[in-house]
Amino acid sequence: MHEGHRKRHKERYLKEGLEGFGDHEVLELLLFYCIPRRDTNTVAHKLLDRFGSLNAVLDADPADLQAVEGIGEHSAVLISLIPHIARRYELAAIGERPLLDSTAKAGAYAMALLKGVPVERFYLICLDSQCRVTYAALLQEGTINQAAVYPRMVVEAALRHRANSLILAHNHPGGVLKPSNADIRVTRAVMDAVKPLGIDVLDHIIVSSRGYFSFVAERSMTGMDVKQAHAGYAAEPEK
Repeated sequence: MHEGHRKRHKERYLKEGLEGFGDHEVLELLLFYCIPRRDTNTVAHKLLDRFGSLNAVLDADPADLQAVEGIGEHSAVLISLIPHIARRYELAAIGERPLLDSTAKAGAYAMALLKGVPVERFYLICLDSQCRVTYAALLQEGTINQAAVYPRMVVEAALRHRANSLILAHNHPGGVLKPSNADIRVTRAVMDAVKPLGIDVLDHIIVSSRGYFSFVAERSMTGMDVKQAHAGYAAEPEK
C-alpha cells in the first residue's frame, strides 16, 4: 500500500511540481528518501503539529527535530539541509558581485544571506564605487536574540575589504520585522565610526521569516537618514 502511495506522490510531483501540494504533503514526499518503510504522512503531521509551519520545520534545530516521534538522525539532517542548500542556490543565482543599487536588490541579497538562519548574524556588505558587492563579511554570530557588533570591527573589515560604501544586514530569528532600539543605536554608531574614513552607510537591512526591513525605505520609523550622501542607491518607490 505504501509503495503505491509513494509512487503516485512522486509521479504527481514530476507532472505538476509542488504548486498543488499542502505543507504536510511536501514533508511527506521529502521523508520518503530517509524513511524507507513507514507512513511518512503521520510523521509529517507530527512535525507540523510540533513546529507550526513548513518554514518552522525546515528551520528547526536537528536535535529538536529528533524529539519528534519517527524522526531519526538521517531525517533530521536531510530536513535541516534544505534551507542551507536554498541559500547557496539563491546566492549563486545572484552572482558573485551583484549590483546593490536599490533597497529591493539589497533586501533580496540580505535575504539570500540570512533567511532561515536560526541564530542572529550580523553582516557587513562591502561595496565598490558602483555599488557592487566586493565582500560580505560575517562580523558576529550571536544567540537567538543578540549579536554584539562593535564599531572597531566594522572599521577594520571595511578597510580590509577596501569598501567605498557599506550596507549593514542582520536577521531577527524570532520573526519580528522592525528595528529594536539597539539596532538603531548600532547603526548610528557604525555611521559615526566610518564617516571620518569617507565611507557611506547606504542602508541597514533586517531579515526575518516575514521578509525584510530597510532603514532607507522606512525612514519615518527609524528617524535616520542612513543613506547619507551617496546618490547611486535608491529607495523603493512609495506604494
